[in-house]
Amino acid sequence: MENELIRWIKDHKIGLYSIVLYGTVEAVTLIQKTNGGFLISKIKQIQGRIFEKMQIEHGIHEFNGAQGRILFVLWENDDISISELAKRTGLARTTLTSMLDRLEKSGHVFRIHDTFNHRIIRIQLTETTRNLQKRYDEVSAKMSKVFYKGFSDQEIIGFEKNLVKILVNLTNEE
Repeated sequence: MENELIRWIKDHKIGLYSIVLYGTVEAVTLIQKTNGGFLISKIKQIQGRIFEKMQIEHGIHEFNGAQGRILFVLWENDDISISELAKRTGLARTTLTSMLDRLEKSGHVFRIHDTFNHRIIRIQLTETTRNLQKRYDEVSAKMSKVFYKGFSDQEIIGFEKNLVKILVNLTNEE
């Protein structure tokens, strides 16, 4: 009977299951196909479109969503090196450098040399961009409400713990 049940689960491409056999619970891991990466990618795309729309509704036209992620990190930790900014945003240095060029050209950030090591370039926000943080935070709070609609606090905490695990796994693999 056990082999028939496992075969049935495999035939029907059912993922992770706990099977009750003879009054005991036996965990059988049969993950043949997962959708986590696809779902995260799809969520990112949809969330990005909604977030951009919310930015426009709140009168934020000065930067796009991708640039907003860089500014978000800088609002939390202004005056950091490009290397540290790359690490905190998860962007490759080459991608980050070109985005910083555009942010600098549009007057959102400026580069300065580190006072102790002139080879290190630090990124700082302009005063104008610091003043945009409140509106951006309002949009972020609104987006969080949409994102977690129907979630309990415990579900949010558990979900974010699992996302951190995935992030650590991916970071370790990189």
